[in-house]
Amino acid sequence: MNDAGGSGGSSSRASTAAGGSGGSSSRASTAAGGSGGSSSRASTAPRAGGSATPPALPAGAFDSHCHLDLIERPVEAVVADALAAGLSRMITVGCDLPSSRWAAACAAEHEPVYAAVAIHPNETAKAAAQPGGAGAVLAEIGSLAAQPQVRAVGETGLDYYRDWADPAVQRDWFRAHIAIAKAAGKALMIHDRAAHEDVLRLLEADGAPEQVVFHCFSGDEAMAKRCADAGYVMSFAGNVTFANAQQLRDAAAAAPAELILVETDAPFLTPVPHRGKPNAPAMAAYTVRCIAEVKQLDVAELCAVIAATGERVFGPWQA
Repeated sequence: MNDAGGSGGSSSRASTAAGGSGGSSSRASTAAGGSGGSSSRASTAPRAGGSATPPALPAGAFDSHCHLDLIERPVEAVVADALAAGLSRMITVGCDLPSSRWAAACAAEHEPVYAAVAIHPNETAKAAAQPGGAGAVLAEIGSLAAQPQVRAVGETGLDYYRDWADPAVQRDWFRAHIAIAKAAGKALMIHDRAAHEDVLRLLEADGAPEQVVFHCFSGDEAMAKRCADAGYVMSFAGNVTFANAQQLRDAAAAAPAELILVETDAPFLTPVPHRGKPNAPAMAAYTVRCIAEVKQLDVAELCAVIAATGERVFGPWQA
């Protein structure tokens, strides 16, 4: 989950894609969708659904990171819009235990949806204070990660931009999530904001899982080259389309095509031409086209590469 404003970086519950006052709000009461119960994660998420479905991609791609629980429309409607835009799959991502449970349930109910589960770095202090402490919370994340519709452990990582959890606590939880991903045989989906060096250091020290994805990649060209050298996948969000995001476009240009994914982080980080409006998985079509232009690739060719990378990283979609 990321900051709406800047050209890069991932925040936590940060600003909304609509430019509003804040963070993440209601979580749908059932996997079928709707805007149900309140979340402690922030005030209100942007109301989704105002933007028209973009022109369909010529070949199927997918949204590697979204938060369907924060989109105030039924999941079925969001999925239908994505399919109409040529986005054949999406991964809905948890940030705490309630949203991770929701993500796993949603993915079990909706065939085009898969899940990632974890405790967001900015939620680690709060999670540690829950009954049973960190051990109980991490044990449940491990159980959720073992489910077949759950394809990644994330979003986990380090966020030194916010001060909602002590960095030492974040590092402990990140290392625990690295271990969970390796035990489950699932990809590790990383939230990295203002913490590149420590993220890379801990991955090297603990031994990275076979598949690592930097969600909402926020590094520069040099960081992209370091990730590529390690075989880490970089997932670019809608902020790569922003006028002030040349650093991100340079990073995308430097990254090998086979190490690139595209995401929305919906309902946040809506790409141009709908920046400032609520985001949804269908909007990833704009980001795909932007990356294709940066990479000087045919859009259909990039879609095929993204689809292949998705199956390599997250496993065959039809398990």
